[in-house]
Amino acid sequence: MDLDRKVCLCFDVTLRKLLQFLRVTKPHCASQLSECGGAGTGCGWCRPFLEQLHRSHRAADLPHVLPDPARYRADRTEFLERRNDSNRS
Repeated sequence: MDLDRKVCLCFDVTLRKLLQFLRVTKPHCASQLSECGGAGTGCGWCRPFLEQLHRSHRAADLPHVLPDPARYRADRTEFLERRNDSNRS
């Protein structure tokens, strides 16, 4: 597991930062992860991953599964394009 992988690409929030935040603050809900460098408050792409991370942490089960970095970025690009297309309609 690469702890320096970026989970929130908008604000460059790494898995390491998020895990540290979870360990120290013990947030009650996934949305509180936004207090960690603004994670999840940009384009919204990483929110499902933040929710998964929060669930895993609360269950004390830490095999955090993210796609490989190139796939993660490509999927985000597609997500943003679909969102922009729907906003134009």
